[in-house]
Amino acid sequence: MKTENKENPELLKAEEQDIAVEEIDAIADQNRLKNAEQVQASHSPDDGHDHSHGSEGGWKSQWQLLLALAGLVIMLTVEYGFEFRFSKFIELPVYLALYLLSGYNVLYLAFRKAIRFDFFNEFFLMSVATIGAFMLGSYSEGVAVMVFYSIGEFFQELAVSKAKRSIKALLDVRPETVMRLNANNKTEEISSYKIKIGDIIQVKAGEKVGLDGILLSDKAVFNTAALTGESKPDTKEKGDRVLAGMINLDSISEFKVDAEFTDSKLSRILAMVQDATARKSQTQLFISRFARIYTPVVFGLALLLVLLPYFFVSDYDFNDWLYRSLVFLVISCPCALVVSIPLGYFGGIGLASKNGILFKGANFLDVMAKVDTIVMDKTGTLTKGIFEVQKVHASAISEEELIKYAGAIESKSTHPIARAVLNYAGESGLEYHAEDVQEVAGMGLRGIVNGKTVLAGNAKLLKKFNVSYDSELDKVEDTIVIISVDQKYAGYILIADELKDDAKIAVENMHQAGLKTVMLSGDKQSVVNNISALLKIDQAFGGLLPEDKVNRVSELKNAGRHIAFVGDGLNDAPVLALADAGIAMGGLGSDASIEIADVVIQNDQPSKILSAIRIGKITKKIVWQNIILAMSVKIIVLVLGAGGIANLWEAVIADVGVALLAILNAVRIQHIKL
Repeated sequence: MKTENKENPELLKAEEQDIAVEEIDAIADQNRLKNAEQVQASHSPDDGHDHSHGSEGGWKSQWQLLLALAGLVIMLTVEYGFEFRFSKFIELPVYLALYLLSGYNVLYLAFRKAIRFDFFNEFFLMSVATIGAFMLGSYSEGVAVMVFYSIGEFFQELAVSKAKRSIKALLDVRPETVMRLNANNKTEEISSYKIKIGDIIQVKAGEKVGLDGILLSDKAVFNTAALTGESKPDTKEKGDRVLAGMINLDSISEFKVDAEFTDSKLSRILAMVQDATARKSQTQLFISRFARIYTPVVFGLALLLVLLPYFFVSDYDFNDWLYRSLVFLVISCPCALVVSIPLGYFGGIGLASKNGILFKGANFLDVMAKVDTIVMDKTGTLTKGIFEVQKVHASAISEEELIKYAGAIESKSTHPIARAVLNYAGESGLEYHAEDVQEVAGMGLRGIVNGKTVLAGNAKLLKKFNVSYDSELDKVEDTIVIISVDQKYAGYILIADELKDDAKIAVENMHQAGLKTVMLSGDKQSVVNNISALLKIDQAFGGLLPEDKVNRVSELKNAGRHIAFVGDGLNDAPVLALADAGIAMGGLGSDASIEIADVVIQNDQPSKILSAIRIGKITKKIVWQNIILAMSVKIIVLVLGAGGIANLWEAVIADVGVALLAILNAVRIQHIKL
């Protein structure tokens, strides 16, 4: 097969397209991004699968189009450009040459499929119809079928290639080489695949960051559009995390690499997008099954159209009814459906990617289109998740010692509250050593610090371990971390979070779109009530453990609601899996939540939730427009053809025209402004 591919790229094009438009899981023509070699291979122009019009395959495809157009011009000249008619001894060879010139790839593929007993496909269908036309002496119409079909196939292939290139373009975001600082503090150019965790790399102004890392320079400004879809510059401070794909807009910056090339967030994004093309929507699956049944049924009807009139029509003419059945075969070709529908879903995935939203499958576009209830976590979803210590109160021990105990145990956690405590504690938070630290889901941490048992969390944690504390703390509305040392209440730390900039407008827009909003949080009910009142959320529940969130979402689902749950933490993973559509905040979100989610919002903006729903609805609307358009035109022309009103010219123009209109409609998705 590979030898044939290299020798006949223009023949392979049609066969590949037949597979690509039916499956679409070959878009971008790369294997999964499991290792660096696979990524490198995806850039190779000699992989035998490149449909780029700058490649040899693309040049051959353009040449095929020129041949088809030349055939059309010659055919029209022979048919209408001369006042006299050629004899059949001249006319037949001319038309036969034009026929082979424009349709030899279709004939070749029809033959290859026929020897595998695959007769119900568009190639065999076209071949039967055109050979039959020649047998009836309708040379120009037989050639017209092949010419217009070849022209239509070219534009279909062009649309598929454009979709593939939009995915391939993402790979160009990551530079394959970076400048690494060696032991002598000098830079050396090295492959991104060879960089190890802990290496220090240097990125000049205007260059792309090659790997994820921690900023060592005091400050740097980045364009994050490749990851978030937002072109607004993002300023990073020393110690902040910088991701592969960002563009350095400022002076020379240095980073300490904390993830290998294939483990970077951008690599995972690319893997998600590629995996998305393999997960079909229900509409795609239906059309695939429909086409497998539809095509043989059409063959059967075409055969009956030739034979049945013999028993019912008094002036039966075999040639006339055979011609009608050939028209029937041409117009019945389902290519408009099997090409445009997968392309429409891919267009939806592409539009979402441009806006910083990653759908992990075309099926989730359909799911998001049905969502009527948005259930959201609070911290990191509606609030920034950037906590700051507001107050420290010690009891029985000094404030300094309280901070040391809190800092030591919170150093074992990645929760935003833990980071806030560590930032406040500074170096003193690392003076004590914590061990055997356990996270108690929805409550806090328990561990051993300097040989003493320390609890750090909410009131539920202390109640669970029978530690008494000041009951007045239950009335505090801010987020609070209560500390106990060796079963004795030691004090508390008050922490505040703030709403995301677009949280309020996001909830307002959800209500305007007729969506129900619900907030679920592990934070205390008083804090949840305050946030809910500010945002005017329909329902809000606080003090929830992960299993409580699962129960709340289950109740909504049992009530017939279509749920999209939005979260960012590890404790949100069970609910993300349970919801009809799980949406993770990709910037602040944990790896577990991002892996489990069906949709990932890269820039953490709540307003993107509604954008994801709109993209799902837009995609579904355009896909059904294509289905209705294709089937309506086909049914009309099928009836006209069976009645002897439509001829082969009209059949093929209608078929190709519908396919092109459907493809253009599908491609339009990628250019819609949200």
